Amino acid sequence: MQKLIRVEPEKCIGCKTCELACSFKHTGEFSPSKSRIVNEVFLEEGIFITATCMQCDDPWCLKACPKGAIEKDAITGVVTVVDDKCVGCRTCVSACPFGMIKYAPWKKKVDKCNLCGDDYPECVAFCPTGCLTYSEEDTPTRTKIKKFLNVLKEGNLEV
Repeated sequence: MQKLIRVEPEKCIGCKTCELACSFKHTGEFSPSKSRIVNEVFLEEGIFITATCMQCDDPWCLKACPKGAIEKDAITGVVTVVDDKCVGCRTCVSACPFGMIKYAPWKKKVDKCNLCGDDYPECVAFCPTGCLTYSEEDTPTRTKIKKFLNVLKEGNLEV
């Protein structure tokens, strides 16, 4: 069964430690803007949600890429950007319905969470409150998260 990063929003304090850990792992810099975590969504005072790639079953970003620079591992289910093939056209950014892939201007290519490849995800390892966990996929929970992210994207959230 595929593993994913799970988020418990009630535990998130908006500290950005996950973003710092991610950016350092992948760029060698402590820079939240270079994190593969797609920012923390600020719902209201004291309520945050950390969002990261859902590693979709049928990724729109993969289908949209004109250069075949996005691949999905058949065994792990991880969706990855192949930097050598990416031309930075941003078609995949537009295709992702959740906004979980972004253009990285420092490398002139796109970037997204790949669950740290074969390693344990850094964001999970360094989360001080335990709001991020790395465990086997739970399809009903994944469906709820996708619906919630769509509601956030549309701006129709009432907390």
